[in-house]
Amino acid sequence: MERLIIDSIKINFMNLTQQFLNNSVQTYIVITAILLVAFIVKRFISRFIAGLIYTWIDKKNHSELRKSHVHRLIVPIEQFMIYLVAIIALYELHFPESWNIHLFKLTLQQVIESGVKFFFIVLFIRVCLRTLEFTSIVLEEKAKLTKDQTDDQLILFFRDFFKVILYIIGFLLILHYVFNENIGNLVTSLSIVGAAVALSMRESLENIIASFIIFFDKPFTVGDLVKVNNFTGSIEKIGLRSTRIRTQDKTYISVPNKQMVDTIVDNISLRTERKIEMDVQLSVATSADQLSNFAKHLREEIAKETSVLNQFVFISESGKQFHVIHVECFVSMEISLETFLMLREKLNLAAVAYANQYQINFAEKA
Repeated sequence: MERLIIDSIKINFMNLTQQFLNNSVQTYIVITAILLVAFIVKRFISRFIAGLIYTWIDKKNHSELRKSHVHRLIVPIEQFMIYLVAIIALYELHFPESWNIHLFKLTLQQVIESGVKFFFIVLFIRVCLRTLEFTSIVLEEKAKLTKDQTDDQLILFFRDFFKVILYIIGFLLILHYVFNENIGNLVTSLSIVGAAVALSMRESLENIIASFIIFFDKPFTVGDLVKVNNFTGSIEKIGLRSTRIRTQDKTYISVPNKQMVDTIVDNISLRTERKIEMDVQLSVATSADQLSNFAKHLREEIAKETSVLNQFVFISESGKQFHVIHVECFVSMEISLETFLMLREKLNLAAVAYANQYQINFAEKA
């Protein structure tokens, strides 16, 4: 009986050491077992790694944000982990000599190794990109809790910037490890080409530099109401190349960042007061007393408005064609735009009503 058991063990051992495609059956079993274990525990490990990244980004560890965003990292981490384990496990296999054929002056083994490196780099860059997006989303959620919108736009800006950097790194890694190119010589060649491209793309580079100036100098931020190039609107996005503005006519315009830096930008949101300015042009037949009384009446009408903080009403011009009563009054920025426009309309109607009551003629158009 013992002899039969020993013979059975020897037969099984011989079966395990039997060679198939230059590798033993035992090697295939071990590799399969490793891959099965990795496939089983991949979800737990990926959740753990994603949780660590989230905790590192957000020390407070909000449970709601954690549940809604951690899943973005789980899938790419799982894929990368399975691929990494597969590469390490399959590295123990010996390439069959019978498969050593040539394809375009390359052996099949070299082609397979290059393909493995290519997908490894792609998955690695994908994990980095997902981590970057995940980080930006979490930081953006935290930034929304503050009133300042500068940090919101800054997060989006650097997210796009680092995405470009990661794509460049991935491209260089593929050239070096897949196509066996010398990156040092390539960078030297690219620097010469880059100098020529930089000259041809001077305006684009100036816009990119201007975007950094806008972010750090902060002449305006997202949400500010600005006036530039005779357009008035709210800043909706500050990109690498241009600034997007939603005008008061509800149109959507893009202004190059260099132009936003070089030209005069009136940041209406930073004004301490709104100004109503109007010129009442009266006929030259209007007497001095009528002009004086008209100006006095306008001062009294403006004084009745509690929202007006300061006023200036005076006769600014008197000439051969018309006399001008200049009106300036300032109101708080806290009042709505609709209230501001209604006040301007009210002052214009008060001037017209007074002129009609006392039969004072406005100047005719020249």
